[in-house]
Amino acid sequence: MNKYLLDYNLKVRLPVIVFVVLAVFAITYYASYAERNSIGYTPEQPVKFSHKLHAGTMQIDCKYCHTAVDKSRNASIPSVDICMNCHTLARTDKPEIQKLSSYYVDNKPLEWNRIHKVPQFVYFNHSSHVNKKIDCINCHGDVAKMEVVGQTNSFTMGACLTCHRQPEKMISNYEEIKENLKKGPENCAACHR
Repeated sequence: MNKYLLDYNLKVRLPVIVFVVLAVFAITYYASYAERNSIGYTPEQPVKFSHKLHAGTMQIDCKYCHTAVDKSRNASIPSVDICMNCHTLARTDKPEIQKLSSYYVDNKPLEWNRIHKVPQFVYFNHSSHVNKKIDCINCHGDVAKMEVVGQTNSFTMGACLTCHRQPEKMISNYEEIKENLKKGPENCAACHR
């Protein structure tokens, strides 16, 4: 009887278990693909914010809100204090501004949901790219036209290497900045530290 059960387990249950494990892996893999590869990833934010209005219509420079982008490897996510520089007076009757104000009054940080990210094992320095005058649009898409920001470009190793190898084809403002720009590093240690 045990031999029969063992044969049954190997012939019937084992393939079913393997199939279920592979199916769960595939579903998990593809369900999280947008977040991992980021293209199309557009999480809901705690306060609705229009980049189209602020960066587009009003032409507020990215560096006004993302204060560390030209000084640090991280772009920095704006604190409520930065928002309140304008919104202590501007459009205070709007529900989203009132929600923002409550964070400010309660001295609570606003937990924005991160959109653009590279894996933890990758080193990326915003300031080295920004200070070479590479326009933000090259990696982040035309945020000034986005009501809700989502990731439009891939942040894979292949995408970065393509840009480092062929900046003249990948950087939209290449002609303006080519005098001070050379090809980016391709050695592993430049990004994997």
